[in-house]
Parts: sequence; C-alpha cells; structure tokens
Amino acid sequence: MKLSVQKIQIFLAISLTFLSSIDVQAQPTNPNGQLNQSLIFAAPPPPKDIGEPGKRAEAGSRGCGQDINKPLTSSQKRLTALVPVYSNSELVFGTTIREHPNFLFYVPYASDFASGEFVLEDEAGDQTIYKTSLTGTPGVVSLPLPSKAAPLEIGKRYRWYFNIYCNQDKQIIADIEGYIKREQLNPTLKTQLEKATPSQRVTLYGSNGIWYEALSAASEVRRTNLQDTSWTALLKAVGLNDFATEPKVECCNLESQKPQP
Repeated sequence: MKLSVQKIQIFLAISLTFLSSIDVQAQPTNPNGQLNQSLIFAAPPPPKDIGEPGKRAEAGSRGCGQDINKPLTSSQKRLTALVPVYSNSELVFGTTIREHPNFLFYVPYASDFASGEFVLEDEAGDQTIYKTSLTGTPGVVSLPLPSKAAPLEIGKRYRWYFNIYCNQDKQIIADIEGYIKREQLNPTLKTQLEKATPSQRVTLYGSNGIWYEALSAASEVRRTNLQDTSWTALLKAVGLNDFATEPKVECCNLESQKPQP
C-alpha cells in the first residue's frame, strides 16, 4: 500500500512538471497557423439603463426614387453597422479602449445618387463629438474618429448615427444608430497584446469583449494576409457573416464638420 502511494505521488509530480512546460497559446490554430474558424466574441453584459436600443441594419432602405413600401429582395444588402446586437433587447452596443476608435459600416449606396452622414454625440445628445459627410463606392467603410475630435472618456457611453440621404431630394432613405463605450485597458491584457501576433490580437480583443479593436485588428489582418480567417470568424460570431466577403472601401471622401457646443 505504501509503495502504491509513492508511485501515485511520483506520477503526479511528473504530470505537473510536464504541464507547466507547455506554452499557453492565445488562440487555437490550424496546421497552417491560421485562426480557428470558431473564434468567439465574448460580449460584455448589456447596459440596463439605455432607453432606445438602436438599429444595426436598416429594414426598409431604398435607392432614390424607389418605392419605400416595396419589399427588399433576399439578395439586397442593407445599410448595416458592423457591431454586435443583443438579441433579447436588440441593443446595438460595443466597447472600445481607444480615445479615437474606428467605426465600420457596410454601405450599399454609390455616391452618384446618395451620400452619407455620420454623427457621434454624448449619450444625452447635448454635445456633438464629431460629424462628417461622406461619399464613395459601395462596400465596407471605415470611419476613424480623427485625433482633432474630442477623445472618448473612459467609462462614458456615446451615441452614434449614420444616415443616408438621396441626392435628388435630400431625404433620408436609410438610417442606423447605436452606442459605444470606452473601457479601461486591463494591465494584464495590455502585456498580452504587446507580445501577441496580429491574429492573436484579434482573439485577445474578442475574448475580452472589446469589439471595436477586435474588428479593426481583423480588418488589418485581412488586408495583409488574405488566407487568414480572423475577419470572417469575428463577423460570423456576431451574425454578420453575410458581409465577410464585401470589399473594404478605401476611397471614401470625408468632409469633416466642426463639433457643435
């Protein structure tokens, strides 16, 4: 009996030594070193004190002159914000750790008949942080909050709007809206990010519920490595896989406007 106990103790010691020598990976990879397709976005708990939930996609968007009551075909993609939505409340909400994050949208309208307007306000709507008009070609549009705009404050929520106007009559033909909150970057996560590869950063941001940086990092990885699956996996995790193959538009013309007091 005593010998058996000694054998067990030796076995456990060897096992612990072996396990302690294994390097923990930020994300499981396939044989080609790509991110796993099952990348999961760990959404933070939704705020309970937001009145209006927002709108991630325009349900009835139309081109200029089209019948607003005519149903869209299944092949027509709508103006859509590339952000998470909480299914229970339909809350459109994501977090960032940046003072000046990037906002990404899918815009199906060409500039020859429509133009867009993006507005970022404080949550109460008392102050406009940033406002810009834009034109361009259909695709995924990246709207960076410029450094000249007031930085987002840690712990505060902000509300954004994105409207599409018909060039003919200046009427709104599509509109979406949602919320963004800036969070404090955890020191441990900061250290991990500094040591991570570009693909691993996507996973670290995603597993910590930091949507805006996860998507921006995935967009950059997509630009530099077409074989990487980070972009597709992240969009799929929040129900936006229909937009994974849409081209990213780099040519948009932004016309910044001064924030209102």
